[in-house]
Formats: sequence, C-alpha cells, structure tokens
Amino acid sequence: MSAAVPRVVLAAPSSNAGKTSIATGLIAAFTARGLTVSPHKVGPDYIDPGYHGLAAGRPGRNLDPWLVGEERIAPLFLRGAMHPRPAELAVIEGVMGLFDGASHPAVEPGYASTAHVAAVLGAPVVLVVDASAQARSVAALVHGFATFDAGIRLGGVILNRVGSDRHEAILRESLGAAGVPVVGAIRRLDQLHTPSRHLGLVPAAERSADAVATVARLGDVVADGVDLDAVLALAGTAPPLDARPWDPAEEVTPVDGRPRIAIAGGPAFTFGYAENAELLAATGAEVVTVDPLHDEVLPPGTAGLVIGGGFPEVYAAELSANRSLRADVARLAAEGAPIAAECAGLLYLARSLDGVPMCGVLDAAATMAPRLTLGYRTGVAVTDSFLAPAGTRVRGHEFHRTVSDPPAGPAAAWQWTADGPEGFVQGSVHASYLHLNWAGSPQLATRFAAAASARRAQALT
Repeated sequence: MSAAVPRVVLAAPSSNAGKTSIATGLIAAFTARGLTVSPHKVGPDYIDPGYHGLAAGRPGRNLDPWLVGEERIAPLFLRGAMHPRPAELAVIEGVMGLFDGASHPAVEPGYASTAHVAAVLGAPVVLVVDASAQARSVAALVHGFATFDAGIRLGGVILNRVGSDRHEAILRESLGAAGVPVVGAIRRLDQLHTPSRHLGLVPAAERSADAVATVARLGDVVADGVDLDAVLALAGTAPPLDARPWDPAEEVTPVDGRPRIAIAGGPAFTFGYAENAELLAATGAEVVTVDPLHDEVLPPGTAGLVIGGGFPEVYAAELSANRSLRADVARLAAEGAPIAAECAGLLYLARSLDGVPMCGVLDAAATMAPRLTLGYRTGVAVTDSFLAPAGTRVRGHEFHRTVSDPPAGPAAAWQWTADGPEGFVQGSVHASYLHLNWAGSPQLATRFAAAASARRAQALT
C-alpha cells in the first residue's frame, strides 16, 4: 500500500534555533488556512508535541526510532496523518541539530536523528537558522548542511531572529549562491518567549489560556514571515510511502470483561505517548482519565492505573493536599490492581516528595536534584511482574531532575548500567524512572490489560 501525505521536516543546525516556535507557528498558520495538519516530533520529547497539538487540534505524535524501531516510523507517521481523519499536510519538528542522533554504543552515529527520520519518510527538510549573530557566513553553513548527506534533501531555509531589513537583505543575497531557497524570515520577537524551567518549556496543558494565545500569535508571525505556499509546494514533493498505517489492534491480544483503566492526566501529569492509551483501548479495555490534582477518587470500577511523567514536583503541595485520592490510590495498590508508574508516577507513589506526603505505596523518599538526568536507555527487567517477565529487554529514556532514596526496592524493575538495579516491583505495582513508548513493546499493553481484566473478574466474584 502506498500512501501520499504532503510532509515537511523542520530541522536546525543545533538546539535553541527556534524550531519549536517555527514548527508550532507553521502548524497554526496552515490550520488557520483551513488545512488539516498532522503534527509530529522527532525524538522522545513530550512538551513540544503539546504545543503542536494545541495548534493543530489533534494529538502531536512522536517519531523516535530508538523507542519504537525504525520499521515502525512510517506506519506510526501514517497513523498520525490518517487518524482521527486524513491530514492534508504533516509538519515534523526535528530534534537537536539535523544530524545529531542517539549517543549510544548499540547504534550507529546519527541513528534516531532528524536526518534519519527524514530519510525514512522521504521528507524534504526546511532548515531553521538562527541568524542573529551572522551575516554572509550563513551561506557556508547552509551549503555544508545541504551537501553533508546526499540522502537528505534540503528544500528551503527559514531565517530566524533576523535583526532588520538590511540584515535580511544581506542574508538573502549571501544565500543566493547556496542553491537553497529562503522560504521565510522571522524577526527577533521577545514577546513570543515561551516560559521554561528545569525540564524545558512549560507544557501547553499547564499554561491554558496563555498557551492558546502564544500559539495563535506564533501562527500570525509565521504567516507574515514565511512563504506558506512555497512550504506547501515543497511538502507536496514528498513521494508516497510504501507502508500501512500502524494499527494498535494488530499489536495486542484482546482481553475479557472490558476492564476500566485510568490514566493520570491534568497539569501535573502531562507526559504520555498517545500510542500507549491506544494500545490499551485496542485490547478492549475502557481507558479513562483521572486528574490527581482535582479528582478526589479514582473513576468507579477502576481495575488498573497508569501514572506517566510530568511535573509533580511543581505541584507537590496540591497533590499532597488531595488526601482522598492519595488514599484511593493506596487502596487500589493494596487490593492488587496493576499500577504502572513512570518517573512522575514513581514520585507520586513514594512516601514523600520534597518532604510532603505522597501516596505512600513505595517506601521511598524523592527530592529535587542539582542536575538533570536524561538519555536513552536499554532496560532489562530484573523481576517478574505483570508488566514484563524477568529478562525482557526494552528501549526507553530518562528525563528527570529528581532522585529516589532508595533508587530501587528489594525487587527492582530494570537495570541498564553497571551501577545497579532501578525502580520497584512491589505486588501489583511497577514503578521506575524509565519512560517507554509501548508501541515499541506492545506486549506490555497486553500484559497490563490482562492483569486489569483479572483484577476486574476478581472484584466481581
């Protein structure tokens, strides 16, 4: 099956060039034109897709060969482009610099880079260049990126943070000989600054009205400064993909009884991959959302709970004040319902977070750390659990600035370094700092749903 979806990748020579602002603005500008836009993000990042989704009115989806395997990139892309309705354009924001990939001995240099994903998707690339501190040198930079890898088609340049009309004229004149057209120029606009903190940008879900206003303003600025017709024409040159859209129903085994599985959401738990919930739903489970900041009890009949990542450290006092829900989560764990917790979920299940009480399911205390921990990991399951048998290998990533004391329980979850095991397997609870996209290990969703189904059947007897 060949699927033709106009698509373009937004890349940059390095981080902090303005990719997220430009990509979000493009999505918003094309959406304002009436196009249905499918937003995507290369890499594991959770925050940028939130802004993309706000601009597009549909979920922003990640494309990460490390997490899901290169073979799933085109099918997952098509899933996003075709669901919930076919898109007329896909905008794919890159990660770091164009050729920067996973720094891991298990893969070749450049694996999981923006260039890698662009090549897999056959997508043309638009390079976002921070022009604030350069003039004629921009031509040498663009020429280098255009010729470094013959498998990458650099189809245009957007000049970002341009200082003046004269500056723009010098940049455009210099680039005339580089053979790559300039499709846009954006002035320095401090009012479009997006607030950030210890893990990057503040998630769109937390900023609500402010985020909506920022996205709208980005759309206006990009519409004024970028030749949208040229970008759309470039996206239309992408060839059909010889792949079928990813179907979660083909990846899992159905379970009995339609168990109700709650997934933590709200401002404190904004990190999650859409595919995880889709896989659970494909097993026949009923997937619902619970907000630990505001909901006083779990949804009635909850037979399983997934608590993903986010910023519980920012909301520790509010989470602690919701004693009713904390007690309900502890009750669910004591009754043997499966609970899968990643990063923020581990903190929420701990005895305390920065000195304030949490759910007390795990005998651990979590605190803020002086440095950020991040990177790709190959995890090996240490202990048999409802989620994975011992010896199971998964690929995930760490992204946190907290530490757990102790880092592992008597029965640990994973091990990925010689430093020792990590995480907790305690009864029906699996908690770890490791983030996973279950599309890369769909058996996890089947096992979780089966455990929830068994819990539901037990509760009915």
